[in-house]
Amino acid sequence: MVNKNILRDFGVLNSESARTWLVTGVAGFIGSNLLEALLSLGQRVVGLDNLSTGSMLNLEDVRTSVGNDLWRNFTFIRGDICNQQDCLRALAGVQVVLHQAALGSVPRSISDPLGTNQANITGFLTLLTAAKDLGVRRFVYAASSSTYGDSPVLPKVEDVIGKPLSPYAVTKYVNELYADVFSKTYGMECIGLRYFNIFGRRQSPHGAYAAVIPQWFQGLLKGTPIYINGDGLTSRDFCHVDNAVQANLRAGLTTNPNAINQVYNVACGEQTTLNELFAMIQQHVATHNPDVATRLPTYRDFRAGDVRHSRADITKAQGLLGYAPYHLLAEGLALTAPWYIATVA
Repeated sequence: MVNKNILRDFGVLNSESARTWLVTGVAGFIGSNLLEALLSLGQRVVGLDNLSTGSMLNLEDVRTSVGNDLWRNFTFIRGDICNQQDCLRALAGVQVVLHQAALGSVPRSISDPLGTNQANITGFLTLLTAAKDLGVRRFVYAASSSTYGDSPVLPKVEDVIGKPLSPYAVTKYVNELYADVFSKTYGMECIGLRYFNIFGRRQSPHGAYAAVIPQWFQGLLKGTPIYINGDGLTSRDFCHVDNAVQANLRAGLTTNPNAINQVYNVACGEQTTLNELFAMIQQHVATHNPDVATRLPTYRDFRAGDVRHSRADITKAQGLLGYAPYHLLAEGLALTAPWYIATVA
């Protein structure tokens, strides 16, 4: 179900002529949430996904949520952003691109730097070039807080970055560089959104590279081990997916010329340690199964490529895009917990 705040803030789209949006990675976690919101707002959507990490189950879940009438406004293309013809086909008639497709995960990039580079740089450049060739001006793309690298500055401000700590971070920084060049050279309207630890419904707990929140929900619900890398004092700015959807829609629709050719933090401006996060998730799962209240995590070595602390300054996104988080971490977990309990338990 689409957040009522999204319908409130962007419901005017229903009374306008519908745009056609391309969502890459549409069968993934964030992509499927964007699809659900756009269809609920009466928009036409083309989705491109090679299903390497996405799932058709996510698309079926969206179809159930929006109903068959709105679902008719969606066209799915199974294809690859590294394939120019797939990109050109998907971009035909599109006004706005929301580019989410990528190989995520810092550990995955350390294990497979070539694959990460292929998807995240070659794929990005192939799609961006195809959009330029077809005259698609607005190109919104998923950037990453990993770009801040080894910079110790807190909170993280867009103009102050350090050296990348992983191949994944390198690829996401290169995306920003290409977008800036295409904006200046070809007049494209590129906007990057540096996601900070997005979580929420449809984020898969499966696989070696699953994110920490779905991993821990599944571990507590299934009774499997919970691992914390390091001492648990590592901190992150966790951000619910509804906030990311809002940021994408604001970036895709903004008419503020000063907001174009920029990158923005998409986060809440909070800082939560892994120990604190575990306790919060444990409390939610304990309402379903009281036995987990006494479960303890297993601590292991710090993970290569991880930054120690992260907290975003969201002033720029607030000022230029009008972004304001719908949910802070506590409320976001309260919204997310029932989905995991229903799908994992």
